[in-house]
Amino acid sequence: MSISEPTSATPVRTLEQRLEALRRANDIRSRRARLKKDLKQGSIRIDQLLDDPPEYIKTAKVVDILLAVPNCGKVKSGKVLNHCRISSNKTVGGLSERQRRELITFFRA
Repeated sequence: MSISEPTSATPVRTLEQRLEALRRANDIRSRRARLKKDLKQGSIRIDQLLDDPPEYIKTAKVVDILLAVPNCGKVKSGKVLNHCRISSNKTVGGLSERQRRELITFFRA
């Protein structure tokens, strides 16, 4: 019996490609951290952010962004997502137009 090779192997990346990917990931992490800090301080509003999300936030989970909003902990975030019929695994970029509008309306009310 022989062990067969996997049919879909991970592509080999050069050191330069790996370092570039790390730089991009670190940049995104630091931008998201600044954004969450701005949300907590109130210098940016969640409805504005959701209306026109920057590229670096589109792959972030909605629940993680909601947790950065003042007075919005785990329970309230869950209720908001449930009210707007949004999965807890949904990313900002993956929101449908209806889901985005419902979230914006909820936070503007």
